[in-house]
Formats: sequence, structure tokens, C-alpha cells
Amino acid sequence: MTEKPKDTSAPSIEGALTDEQSAVSSTGRGVTSPYDSPTGVMPRLNLPSDTPPSGRGPELAKDVPRTEEELGLDPEIPSVGEQTRANDTANAAYAYASIPPASNGPGEPSRPLRRRNGDVRRGTLDLGLFVLRLVVGGTFIYHGLQKLTGWFNGPGLDGTRDMMAAGGWDHATLSTILVIAGELGGGALLVLGLASPLAAGAVLAVIIDAWLWKQGMVAGFQYKSSVKSGVELESILAGTAVVLLLTGPGRLSFDRNRGWATRPAFGSFAVLTLAIAAAIGTWYWLHGGNPLTGIGPF
Repeated sequence: MTEKPKDTSAPSIEGALTDEQSAVSSTGRGVTSPYDSPTGVMPRLNLPSDTPPSGRGPELAKDVPRTEEELGLDPEIPSVGEQTRANDTANAAYAYASIPPASNGPGEPSRPLRRRNGDVRRGTLDLGLFVLRLVVGGTFIYHGLQKLTGWFNGPGLDGTRDMMAAGGWDHATLSTILVIAGELGGGALLVLGLASPLAAGAVLAVIIDAWLWKQGMVAGFQYKSSVKSGVELESILAGTAVVLLLTGPGRLSFDRNRGWATRPAFGSFAVLTLAIAAAIGTWYWLHGGNPLTGIGPF
């Protein structure tokens, strides 16, 4: 029998399987896509317009797009570095603005509020001011009740009016109303620490007129409390009223959330000036005369 001639026209499968077998030997399976070899380097592919140098398919020619321009992103979008530099420039320019940034952060109380409510360095100052208000305000309440109700061996309303008339006060009824309102109203508000500047101004005006009245009874400086015309007590009460007006009532008061409670400023000097002016005006309108006769050049 004759043997069949070998078909030499069929391609040898050994060469065709060489690349696949090498891939199978390294991965354990056939190569189906470039992603089957995760540690490999992605090949560069030719563009459609590129002509491969050989007939075996596309060659490695161009990198995969990596930059923003190659990806077609909007070139006007600033990068992170550019945005950071722009923010630094804006902050540097804002430092020279007329309105400085707030010193307190979000949710943090402002500096005046911290000074008013959170300053723990005041020590016993607030307690001392509270005691001073009780003593001074209580003294004025005591004298006011004497004049209004006759309590504590006081003259009462009628006796006070007669006393004012005998002491040279014109419009004795009006004078009595003013002195009782100043002593009772101002003293009560001073004890409570409510409307403290007005309360201290009211008691200051009343005690200045009392000082002028007693001082004018006899020529010369009348200071000793042992004599009827002595102004020692009136001088002390006037001084403490000025102190409370300049220091404020402290945090142990109804005015604790007001600026004048712990840090009074120019408003205290304004109230002090008005209180002195009111006392002098009331004196010359309702009494008159020079109470400083015999004191120094007077």
C-alpha cells in the first residue's frame, strides 16, 4: 500500500502555541486579555492612523493618557496647589483689611462676654461690692422708712414735711417727696443691684443736699458727728455712693449681664456729673444760700 503524502501546507501548531503555553505556565490559564497579568506593564497602543511596521498587528507606540490635558479636562479648573496658593494670597491681603477677623472661633464667646461672665480672677471683689451695697443701700432704706412711715423712731411723713419747712426748704411737700423717693427708691435698687448707675446717682444727689443742709446750719467746717450739724456720716455715705457708681455693683446683682456691672466706663462719669449738678440745682432752687460760709475762702 502506498503511504499518504504528508500535508505540508497546514501550519505548524507548535509555533502558534508557544506564546500561549508560556503564558499558561506563568498564570495557569490561557491569556484572554492584558488584565490577566496584573503585574505586567500595560502596552502602548498605536493610534488608528499609525501604520504597524509589520503585519502581526499594532505595535507599542503611544502612552495611555495620564495628564489633564490628554484626558480632555477643563484647563481652567485650578489644581490643588494653585488653589492653596490663591487662598494664601487672599488671606495675606485680608490681613490689611480695615475690619480684622473675629478673634473668637465658631461657637466661642466674644472677648467682652468672657471678661464679663467668665473672668475668675476677680476673687472676692464681687462679694465685697455686694456687702458694700447692702450697707449703703440699707442705710438709705432705713432713713427713708423713718421719714415715710415713722418706723425706727422716725418723724413720719408729716413730721418730715414740718422739718423741711423749718429748715428753710421752699415747697416743703415737694422737698419731702424728693428726699423720700431718693432714699427709699435709690437704696432699694442699690441693694438689688438693679439700674445701679441711676440708683447710685439718686442716693448721691440726696446725700449731697443733706451735706449742704447740715453744713450750712453753722458757719465753719462742721465734720464731727458729735454735733448736730456734723457731716461726718454724710461724707462717708457720699463717698461710698461715688465708689459704687465708679466700680459697678459686681456680678452678684441683677445688673450682672450689663457692661456697667463689672467694667463701667465713661457712662459712670456722666452719671456722676449729672448727680452733682442735680444736687446743686435742687439746693439753689428749693433752699438757697451758701452752705460753705466760713470754710476757707468762702
